[in-house]
Amino acid sequence: MNKKETIKRYILFIISLFFSAFGVAVTKHGALGVSPISSVANVFSIKFINISLGMWLILWNCILIIGQMIILRKDFKIIQLLQIPLSFLFGYFTDFGIWCVSSITVNSYVVQILFVLTGVIILGFGVSLSVIANVIMNSGEAFVKAISDKSGKNFGNIKIGFDVCNVILSLILSMLFFNGAIIGTREGTIITAIFTGMVVKFFIKILNTPFQRVLSVKTACC
Repeated sequence: MNKKETIKRYILFIISLFFSAFGVAVTKHGALGVSPISSVANVFSIKFINISLGMWLILWNCILIIGQMIILRKDFKIIQLLQIPLSFLFGYFTDFGIWCVSSITVNSYVVQILFVLTGVIILGFGVSLSVIANVIMNSGEAFVKAISDKSGKNFGNIKIGFDVCNVILSLILSMLFFNGAIIGTREGTIITAIFTGMVVKFFIKILNTPFQRVLSVKTACC
């Protein structure tokens, strides 16, 4: 891969971060939960309102990066440290997205569901761009890959288990923080978990070929 292609890929990846973060922000505005990977940070942001969701996501992503270092040890590649500044970008983009939609009134359950579904589409679009860019994993995916590589277990199965653990942890935290009430992780989280992958595959199918021409590289379609 030459320098020009590398620059193109990273620009596309940063664009993908923006859309992914905006998708999280739109989903959150529906107040029915966010994606599993963001659910723990979301509960913390509801409990500790002086710290934004974006900041909690930065902290959570950094914890996952440290987790990768512990799991991989000497196999942790220096290039993966790029996850740190990219995590900060994702957090800032998320807060920007929340600010953009904050003035929109959500006054019914139907509108809440519409926000969740719209957020899923935007998130799926962003994730598809990151797959096409094919330069570096986000911290959540990289954490799962680290476990998969070290354990020899299937990546997809580990990913499902990781998502489930995130949801369970967010539910436990919610009940601890809010006197047994479940807040911040609801049906929107389930909707996001079920449909985001489908949206990602849809966008990759229609975007992979044209982006190959722009990037001048061949990217594998999932």
